[in-house]
Order: sequence, then structure tokens, then C-alpha cells
Amino acid sequence: MFVKHIFGLMTHPNQTWQAISREHTGILGVMAHMMIMAMIPAIAWFYGVTQIGWKVGAGEATKITVDSMLIIIVLFYLGMLGALIGIGLLIHWMSVTYGAVSTPAKAISLATFTATPLFVGGVLGFYPLLWLDLLLGTAAGCYAVVLLYLGIPPMMGVPKERGYLFASAVLAVGLVIVVCMMTATVLLWEMGAMPVFTD
Repeated sequence: MFVKHIFGLMTHPNQTWQAISREHTGILGVMAHMMIMAMIPAIAWFYGVTQIGWKVGAGEATKITVDSMLIIIVLFYLGMLGALIGIGLLIHWMSVTYGAVSTPAKAISLATFTATPLFVGGVLGFYPLLWLDLLLGTAAGCYAVVLLYLGIPPMMGVPKERGYLFASAVLAVGLVIVVCMMTATVLLWEMGAMPVFTD
């Protein structure tokens, strides 16, 4: 069920959001989908930076040790889950302001499906190539914003005009959460969860 939505959001998002909005998936199903999708970038980047490495210029590939990357990738995975749950709960909380029909499961589902391009784009981690990752990562982020603006009206049951304002508020919250995650990354690095590079 969820797999068809992944492809649908990438090819025909309007119809797919309508289909998702008609489903009544419980919180456990939504959480299971989120946990599986978040594994894609986590596994890809773990493999890519420990086994392949990345190059800047013509030098040798830089790799991170498996032990240090294991800690980083677990924190990365938990951070993704926490961010999506947080954004979902904030969507649910804001829904009253915009006259939306929401449940925590529906709001977290909206956040998770909106992040689909970022999860799918995470496969780039299997072969870390800086310029390609930046280019396609930016494109995936932009498409996730498009999905947010397309998804709010059908998922939350609001008119498009109100959905635009709702989506803008969610985008602002998402950017704040990104900044918080960057701050947490710096703090965790200072506390010892930093990469150790191979010789």
C-alpha cells in the first residue's frame, strides 16, 4: 500500500494525496512506514562513507571508521524519526487554527509522505559524490516543499487558499527544526559523537 504511494507522489502527486487522504491508517502503520523509509538514507550513508568514501579533487577517498559511523548513523536515524514526529504533532496542533480536520496519525502521515523525495534521494549515500549529492539533495528538498503545498489541502480538509497559509506555517516550523538539528549535531560532536577518519 505505502509503496504505491511512494511512486505516486513522485509521478502524480495530486491524485496520490487524494488517495492517501481517503485512507484511515492507524498510528502504528504510519510509524512503521516512517521507520522503514528512514532506514533508506541511514543504511545508504553508512555504507557509502565507511566502504566507498568520498573524494574532493584527485586525492584518495576519505572514509569514516565503522565504529564511529555506527554511533553517528543511529543518532541520524533517531533524529529523522524525531523530526518527523515533531513536525507531525505540530501540524496536528496547528490544524485548529486553520479549521482543519486532523488526527495525530494523519498529521504524522502527512509529514512522512512529504519527506518521500528526501528518503528516496538518500540512496545517493551509497556512492558519496559531493556535487551530485548537493545538486540532487537540493532538488529533493524543493520537491518535498511542493508535496507539502499540494498535500495540506486534501489531507487536512481545507481550501487551497487556507492550505497555502497552513503549508507556509508548517514550512517555517520545519526550517526551525532543521536549525535545531544542526545545533544538536554540533553539541553531540562536542560530546564525542564525531566522525573518526581512516588513515
